[in-house]
Amino acid sequence: MIILKIGGSILTNKDSTESEIDAVSLKRIASEIKASLDNSSKELIIVHGAGSFGHPPAKKYRIGEAFDKAEYPQKRIGFCETQNAVKKLNMLICEAFIEEGLPVVAIPASSFMTASNKRITQGNLDYFKKYLDKGFIPVIYGDVVLDEELEICVISGDQLIQYLAMNLNPDLVVLGTDVDGVYNKNPKTHEDAIFFEKFSSLEDLDTLEGTTNVDVTGGMVGKIKELLYLADLGIESKIINAEVNDNIFKVLENKEVKGTVISRGN
Repeated sequence: MIILKIGGSILTNKDSTESEIDAVSLKRIASEIKASLDNSSKELIIVHGAGSFGHPPAKKYRIGEAFDKAEYPQKRIGFCETQNAVKKLNMLICEAFIEEGLPVVAIPASSFMTASNKRITQGNLDYFKKYLDKGFIPVIYGDVVLDEELEICVISGDQLIQYLAMNLNPDLVVLGTDVDGVYNKNPKTHEDAIFFEKFSSLEDLDTLEGTTNVDVTGGMVGKIKELLYLADLGIESKIINAEVNDNIFKVLENKEVKGTVISRGN
């Protein structure tokens, strides 16, 4: 089994003033996944980020921050707006995948998961296993969920990866981002950024600039922390550039792709 996470920055136009899908990237990625599945049989789970759809309402209503009871009516609307926004994105993604012949089925986190202080505490994955057994590709995405301490919160795609991998024990976890992997600085703004072929310790995080790829769900540092937890369980992850043609196909086929491996091994 492979868990493939596709970042929201790949699937949406983050610079757009309105929520907008990146149709060209989406179609290319869908075709690469289909080519891999046609080439070799494999179980696949897809996780995608919220991009320009989910981040604006989550930020506007400060979902996940503590609030007074008097603010609850407004927070509920913010929850609903955010949920609806990411649901729209998921629908567009699934449409493109289905057009490519991929048997995807959406499973929203908000429909079956709960959290406590922004960490997933409950989520029965029996449906995932049943869909996988019948040859479907489950698709889950960054979403809002009920939170026992904060009432409501945002659950990122990166945390979903950790929860799924912990409970389903995949052979490989892949994160498709808009850079080649992990750098000590943002490579898009720093020509002297140093690339890391491997990350194996929280101590390595000290070398990273805290501002690298920051978004409302934690940025690159947040991704690495989630993946290091999986590394402790013996589950290897790889961060690659999903904007490079054929990278998704190659990584799904276990071919060499430039990227950063997150592992505790040597």
